[in-house]
Amino acid sequence: MKFIEYKNVSKTYSNGVTAVADINIVIQKGEFVFITGQTASGKSTLIKMLYREEKPTRGTVIVGGLNVGKLRNSRVYRLRRKLGVVFQDFKLLPKLTVYENVAFALEYVGMKSSEIRTKVFKALEQVGLKDKARAFPKELSGGEQQRVCIARAIVNEPKILICDEPTGNLDPETSKEVMEVIDSINKDMETTIVMATHDKEIVNRMKKRVITIDNNTVASDTEKGRYKIHETN
Repeated sequence: MKFIEYKNVSKTYSNGVTAVADINIVIQKGEFVFITGQTASGKSTLIKMLYREEKPTRGTVIVGGLNVGKLRNSRVYRLRRKLGVVFQDFKLLPKLTVYENVAFALEYVGMKSSEIRTKVFKALEQVGLKDKARAFPKELSGGEQQRVCIARAIVNEPKILICDEPTGNLDPETSKEVMEVIDSINKDMETTIVMATHDKEIVNRMKKRVITIDNNTVASDTEKGRYKIHETN
């Protein structure tokens, strides 16, 4: 089942820089896919198109049956309800507890407090932080803060989890722990994972599908692949 599709997708910015060119990718429901490549290869642009931070200049991006590029701004919420997003920088609200950070989006849409509580503790248990619900971000390690961000991203049980360099600020051992959490979400919740990273060790250890972007287009797409650096002529 096609769940995400890039069809002849190109993106050129107003300054004339082409970020990606003629990209064709299909991702099935429940897959775990790494998008890799060197800095400025275009991988982050591809990720941003999934949650409509960017729109393609040409071509079509389909996410969960929605044509992302054609969505009106007033309808973007329909897309983002299907998604959870985890960033490199944690973006936690420092004056809110772990519980409050995870609950924030649910409160914003007016969900009942009893339902919020159930969902928040389920998400915190999934990332191994149920006992940290009353802690503040400054009291947590970097890895714990990133796990709070993951809990926030999955609290409403999205069908797709998008991760943009989620281990970029973490040491290797902590990165491994965070990746184990993301892998468990893929397996236990059957959540589709799309993750942009340049971390070779993570990619090679996880043995998932690897799409490598080089010279702004798809250089390779392999099942259980490895991080590859492609020579540019």
